Amino acid sequence: MKSDPCTEAPVPEPPRHAVRLRLKPKAPRTGYVDGAWWPRSRDLAAELPSLLTVLAVRLDQVERVTFNLAAWPATPRRLRFEDADVRLEGFRSQPAATVTVVGAWDRHRLTLLVVPPETDPVAAHGILMTAAHRDDTSGPEALLGGHPEPELLTSGEKALQSWEVDGGRIRVLTETIDA
Repeated sequence: MKSDPCTEAPVPEPPRHAVRLRLKPKAPRTGYVDGAWWPRSRDLAAELPSLLTVLAVRLDQVERVTFNLAAWPATPRRLRFEDADVRLEGFRSQPAATVTVVGAWDRHRLTLLVVPPETDPVAAHGILMTAAHRDDTSGPEALLGGHPEPELLTSGEKALQSWEVDGGRIRVLTETIDA
């Protein structure tokens, strides 16, 4: 924080980079995600402050952020943000390509699709816009083109993918109706 010489009040420093984020309009919830976020790296603790600064407008104070443990490298359990501690909670059961940000006062939550940082800019822009469309009801895998990044898959998804690649098949039973 810097001080403004005219007022002596602390003035927050602007983020170094604009947050690459698109949210659905404020309205009754539709779809699996409330928007999409395209972080610049896979360091969640480093990426969250600028994201939380933007989301605090909609959520007031942020209480916690949940994420998939396998999708991010080691992350601290707490993050200091705007003179408060934000809990960072990793779960194996959370979809790998999402983070959920929970507000402190009304427990309102925003679930965001996480676009992998290395995604081509043109593709990332399309994903951000689609996920933020008011009527979009797609899940994370569909939004990421049906093929999430391998490091974003859960261990169960990786096992299923390996099984299918190695020749396993999910049998679909069909009936033939003779007229």
